[in-house]
Amino acid sequence: MTTMPPAHLRLTTVDTEDTVRIELHGDLDYDTADSFLAEVTTALATHPRLEHLHLHCAGLGTVDSMGLSILLMVRRRTGQAGVRLHLDDRPAALDRLLTITGSLEYLTGSSSDAANSASPGTGEPAAASEETRAARPTGPDGTT
Repeated sequence: MTTMPPAHLRLTTVDTEDTVRIELHGDLDYDTADSFLAEVTTALATHPRLEHLHLHCAGLGTVDSMGLSILLMVRRRTGQAGVRLHLDDRPAALDRLLTITGSLEYLTGSSSDAANSASPGTGEPAAASEETRAARPTGPDGTT
């Protein structure tokens, strides 16, 4: 039996005063997630006027649960820093993963889109359907 060597993640960073672009080549997984997060953290810390963080994903291979977790963490950190996150040139497999996990809009929408996605006064997403609302238990014993 032949085992495949791990696909390492190679990161290429290009920056300007207000934009950083990180190109990802390889797998974003348990073994590579820490180095990716360190690269993003460094970019956020060393660019005080950063407005946009572009993650160029065309060369991205497999993304496992740790890779997804790190992408979500990056989105939280960029949001806290007031930086717009862009996932550019996403492969179909990444879009599929983000769609299945319900994180596509969170990771690709603007921070103002995320703020506007809540229904006024309810704190619930505007996309919540009547079916979803009807399925929620309302009584003390879980009945409607």
